[in-house]
Amino acid sequence: MDLDEARKLWHPEPGWLNTASYGLPAEPTWTALQEALAQWRVGRNAIELWNESAERSRAAFARLVGVPAGDVAIGSTVSQLLAPVAAALPPGARVVVPEVEFISNLFPWLAQAERGVEVRTVPLEKLVDAIDDGTDLVAFSLVQSADGRIAPYDEIVAAARAHGALVSVDATQGCGWLPFDARRADAVVVGAYKWLTAPRGVALGYLAPGLRDRMRPDAAGWFAGGDPNGSYYGPPLRLADDARRFDISPAWFCYVGAAPALELVAEIGVPAIRDHDVALANRFLDGLGRPPGESAIVTVDVPGAEEKLERAGVRAAVRAGRVRASFHVYSSEEDVDLALNALAG
Repeated sequence: MDLDEARKLWHPEPGWLNTASYGLPAEPTWTALQEALAQWRVGRNAIELWNESAERSRAAFARLVGVPAGDVAIGSTVSQLLAPVAAALPPGARVVVPEVEFISNLFPWLAQAERGVEVRTVPLEKLVDAIDDGTDLVAFSLVQSADGRIAPYDEIVAAARAHGALVSVDATQGCGWLPFDARRADAVVVGAYKWLTAPRGVALGYLAPGLRDRMRPDAAGWFAGGDPNGSYYGPPLRLADDARRFDISPAWFCYVGAAPALELVAEIGVPAIRDHDVALANRFLDGLGRPPGESAIVTVDVPGAEEKLERAGVRAAVRAGRVRASFHVYSSEEDVDLALNALAG
């Protein structure tokens, strides 16, 4: 689908520059949710349709990041999907993480301290050099939540492979606008309510087969069964033989909205979205006399910026003491100019 045509499916109020906090639903997502709520309200049996949305979401995510659908697990949060990865680390393992890393990609590793797992934090720009023969896993965000910096994905993976370390990536702030090859990592997890514009409560994760062999599905329920509809009662343990064994039962309405959202992003194409988003981010930077960048998320330190933007009806965020603006498919040049005029005032 052409990007200009797709943009007509969103209806934001002017001044929404905060997709890094949460994305806005396109018409297909909004409509699917209303239909599901109407079905629920009157007791129309639509469970199979709702469950099908989870499978559609899995397939669309796999297509977006270039992996087989069988290597994708579904859940509700990034930390929940990372928990069995962290639990699979051997006692005394060493993990390297950027020092300003979002908590969902930090607490799961720190929670293993009682088993002797050691977490070392370093500046993002020093992450590659910090990976050595004593490193068991390197965990990082593809795009940093605090300031929009893009991690040197290929360099980090190469360093990890050179030292026999696993690679775990939180792609929440990148997936949907930044193309990347998930197959290069061992785990790639995404909260889908930001750049994938799904409802909050949807998370998806690529789990490489070699990593899955080390992991134990401690949260396994009926949806992790090889045949979920045949896994309602009684032993024996009969789990799926792929990443689905790490599924949790899908939050129905979240996935009802997620399926059309992910399918629309895949149909538009991530490269086209990147070009649009980054062009708007650079228009914003240029208006402030700053050099261009490569990210859809930018942070600026302008005196009184938060108050000026708020008075003008521009919704952005404040992270680490700086204003964070984020630009997505439904953002426009008018949104950018509205923000620039507010900051100039």
